[in-house]
Amino acid sequence: MHELGIAEQLLSLTLRHAEDAGAEAVTRLNIVVGEFSSIVDSSLQFYWGMIAEGTIAEQAELHFTYIPGKLRCEGCGVEFLFREFDGACPSCGSVRVHMSDGDQFQLESIEIKGPGDHDDNPED
Repeated sequence: MHELGIAEQLLSLTLRHAEDAGAEAVTRLNIVVGEFSSIVDSSLQFYWGMIAEGTIAEQAELHFTYIPGKLRCEGCGVEFLFREFDGACPSCGSVRVHMSDGDQFQLESIEIKGPGDHDDNPED
């Protein structure tokens, strides 16, 4: 359920930046989600659809880029994917590992339609 609060923050941030840019509409949000983040993309999409209704962002597509979780061995320094972890470092067998990547959640960019951007092609 924390995705509702996150969607509200995303909408606030999006509308502020879109307004600053003179946007007529927000068309896409590019979001980076790490494997270790606690974000459920389908829940975020659901709440976005509810709270963005009636705003210039209501038609915006949420595009997710997924970052795999990575661990680093404290024994030998090798970095490896979380899915390769079976309780010990695949290189040296040490159990002393820590997360090195994959916990991020960030709004990478916002795509907008401005006053000069039109989808129609007049045949005049």
